[in-house]
Amino acid sequence: MVSPAEQLHIIKSGTADLVPEADLASKLAARRPLRVKLGVDPTAPDLHLGHAVPLRKLRQFQDLGHTVVLIIGDFTALIGDPSGRNATRPPLSKEQIDDNAETYVDQAFRILDPRRTELVRNSEWLAPLGFAELLRLTSQFTVARILEREDFRNRYEKQQSISLHEFLYPVAQAYDSVAVRADVEIGGTDQLFNLLAGRELMEKLGMSPQVALTLPLLEGTDGVQKMSKSYGNYVGLTDSPADMFGKVMSVPDALMPKYFRLATALSVEEADRIEAALADGRADPASTKRRLAREIVMLYHGEPAADGAETGFDRVFKEHAAPEAIPQFDRMAVFVACHENDLLVKWQPEEACYVPRLLKELGLVPTSSEGRRKIDEGAVRLGGEVLPKGGYEMPWHAAVGKPWQVGRRRWAQVSGEA
Repeated sequence: MVSPAEQLHIIKSGTADLVPEADLASKLAARRPLRVKLGVDPTAPDLHLGHAVPLRKLRQFQDLGHTVVLIIGDFTALIGDPSGRNATRPPLSKEQIDDNAETYVDQAFRILDPRRTELVRNSEWLAPLGFAELLRLTSQFTVARILEREDFRNRYEKQQSISLHEFLYPVAQAYDSVAVRADVEIGGTDQLFNLLAGRELMEKLGMSPQVALTLPLLEGTDGVQKMSKSYGNYVGLTDSPADMFGKVMSVPDALMPKYFRLATALSVEEADRIEAALADGRADPASTKRRLAREIVMLYHGEPAADGAETGFDRVFKEHAAPEAIPQFDRMAVFVACHENDLLVKWQPEEACYVPRLLKELGLVPTSSEGRRKIDEGAVRLGGEVLPKGGYEMPWHAAVGKPWQVGRRRWAQVSGEA
C-alpha cells in the first residue's frame, strides 16, 4: 500500500494550488478512502485533452484507493458558470444539457474507473430546495465576499452587467460539496474561489471542510492560448488516432513536460525523469515527442492504433505521400451543400465551384473566410498542386476525384471522375 507521504507526493504533481496542504496530509494520514469531487456543467458535448486534465488527476486518486464523486451539473448549467467571464453566460436548455451530459459521461469513463466512481446530478439536491433553505444558504455569504472574485470585481468596477443569479453560482457549487460530503474538490485555477466557497460553507455548517486542489489550464497545440475548440488548438478525445498523433506532434517542445505530466498516464517518477532528461539535453526532443504522441493515442485508442498512427504520420511527413485512408465525400451531397441545400440543384460539372465554401463543407477549415486565408497562404493543395493566391474558383469537374490537402494534416476527397 502506498504510504500517505508517497500519496501526497503523487497528488501534488502537476497541481497549481493545494489549499491547505496540511489538511490533505492529515486526511491521507487517516488511511481511509477520501471522497474526491469534480463538478462539471455539461455545456459542450465533446471533450479535449484540456478537459481531461482533472479527470486524469481523479484517476490518480482512484489508483491510490480513493473514491471519485463526479457531479453532472445539470442544475447549475441552467445558471451558467460565470468563472473567468466578462459577460453573463447564456443558459442552456434542459434538452441540450441532457444530450451533452450523456456524451460527457461516455468520454469521461475512458479515463475514470467506474468501480470507484459515484455519478450523480446536482439537480437531485438543488432542485428541491425551498426558498427558506435558499435564504439560509445565502446568509452564509456576504456580497463583499462574492465581489472578491476577480471576474465579478472587474465587471463591477467597469459597470458591466452582473445578474443576481450569477451570485448564486458559487453558493450552489458550495452546496454540492455539502451534499456529497467531499474531502477534496478538484477544478481549474479559475475555479479556486468556488472551491474555497465550498470549504467555507462546510466549515460554517459544522462539517470537516474540503481541501481545494486546482490544476493549471493546458495550453493548446499553438503553445499560447488555453486549449479550446474555439481557438482551433485542441486535441479531442474522440479525434481519430491519426489526427490525435499529428496534433500532439505539433505541440511546442517547451510544453512536452507539462503534457507528459497532465495528459498521459505515466507515473510521476517517469514524468520527472523525462522532464530532467529534456532539461539537461540527454533526451532527443523529436523522439521524446513521438513517445508523447504514442502515449496519448494509446490512452484513448490502444497500442495497435498508436502504431498505425505513427506509421501514417511518417508516410505523410517523412515520405511526403498522401495518407492511405483519405476521408471520402459523396460528390452530389457536397455539391448540394455548397448550393445552400437546394434539393432541386443538378450536378453541373462546368459550373464554377467556390473553393473556400467547398473546403468548409469538407471539414478542412471552420469557415469560408479561413478557407480564403489558407489559399492565400499557399496552404491548400489539390492533387499535390498548390492553389495560387486568390484561386477561389474552379470548375466542379476539376474539384472532384483528387485529394484536397490543407496544411500538413488535413485531407479529404470528393468522389467522382475529374
